[in-house]
Amino acid sequence: MRRRVRKHIPNFITCANLFSGCVGIVFAFQENLLGAAYAIFLAAIFDFFDGFASRVLKSFSTIGKDLDSLADMVSFGVLPSIILYQLFLQAPQIDKVSTFLNFSAFLIPVFSALRLAKFNTDTRQAEIFIGLPTPANAILIASFPLIIDQYPTLSRYILNPYGLAVFVVVMSGLLVAEMPLMSLKFKNRDFQRNIYRYLLLLFSAILILFFKFVAVPVVIFFYITLSIIQFKFANDRIVSSKK
Repeated sequence: MRRRVRKHIPNFITCANLFSGCVGIVFAFQENLLGAAYAIFLAAIFDFFDGFASRVLKSFSTIGKDLDSLADMVSFGVLPSIILYQLFLQAPQIDKVSTFLNFSAFLIPVFSALRLAKFNTDTRQAEIFIGLPTPANAILIASFPLIIDQYPTLSRYILNPYGLAVFVVVMSGLLVAEMPLMSLKFKNRDFQRNIYRYLLLLFSAILILFFKFVAVPVVIFFYITLSIIQFKFANDRIVSSKK
């Protein structure tokens, strides 16, 4: 009985991720973008702990993997796209073209679906990610309304329909890009093996402590840059060892 209960704990946490995403969608439709943004952060916490719980409890299943992708599609695909759509509506409509750009926000769930479907069948992504993870993309989008609330003067830079459209295109491309990025799954505590993960966590904690939500875009950029450096050095070592 106890083993059966333990088996379902990771799936329960995944369902909490999905529930958070659904509540966030309601907030977003009610134009409560702060509530919607916090729902993404809460879903991201659940998303981290469902994987952590499955590793600790050694409870892996095909259903759990598929359920995780379905939950991520809602919390990190649909919800951030609705936040972006609401930001498009708040942006000044510069001309007739800019009014049609609003719907580009829904490219995010399209490419998130492609990314998640690829993740479930790509054996290369057991310990690394190929393409930007959907939670990282969603957290970046969630930071926008929080930044605007924290620093209203920055809204003129964020609430630009053409700028938002370019952002959507770039992030959609990153979601499906053939680009290896580090995972925060710690297989052990060895410092040398996890040095890039420790650097990312330390740098992120310092930035968020001092700059709060404004730090999120910088953290995501640092995450991508650090991943590129990590895998470039790894490839260089492999090439050197073969000579």
